[in-house]
Amino acid sequence: MEITVRQASTQDRDAVIAAFAIASPDEVVTAWILEGHPIEQFSDHYVPALIDRALRDDEIWIAGTESEIWAISIWQHVESADRLEREAVEARALAESVPDVRALQRAAVVSDILEHSHPREFPHRYLQVIVTVPEHRGKGAGAAILANQTKAASVPAYLEASTDRSARLYTRMGFTQTGTNHHLPDGGPTLRPMWFRG
Repeated sequence: MEITVRQASTQDRDAVIAAFAIASPDEVVTAWILEGHPIEQFSDHYVPALIDRALRDDEIWIAGTESEIWAISIWQHVESADRLEREAVEARALAESVPDVRALQRAAVVSDILEHSHPREFPHRYLQVIVTVPEHRGKGAGAAILANQTKAASVPAYLEASTDRSARLYTRMGFTQTGTNHHLPDGGPTLRPMWFRG
């Protein structure tokens, strides 16, 4: 079956939210953040807010069939460090306002690491996240998104691979691991900075 890749629009909002809520809880960074946290809060509150912001401010690229979303990715256009710094401040403030919620504390840790380690080479595109619906993993939907985006790249692209498997996929798609790996605390995953420069 042929995989179609396209940019999601506001008409796709509900379908993207539903697919992302299914695809993302076991992504290793998300799973580490959510450990012991009610999944309903993530699915019902965080996911819609993330998708709405991405549709408004960034680009969501999806892959699958004409009627079904198999994989979802969020790409940010990064022109300066301002957004990274703002998001880290917001995450810290939220964690401090509800200090007994470990998921918020861990989200703030990730935001701090990303803000401090994110390269200051502008402009570039940042692959914030890419996830695949479990029943469609291994069918090439994520690779199709990456191939589409790297083929059309007009500026460098940056990401952090969170597993050896994903790092191998990104390497096959033309990304190169650079910089220092970042180890999340409390047994969390390792983030591997990678660049695509065309």
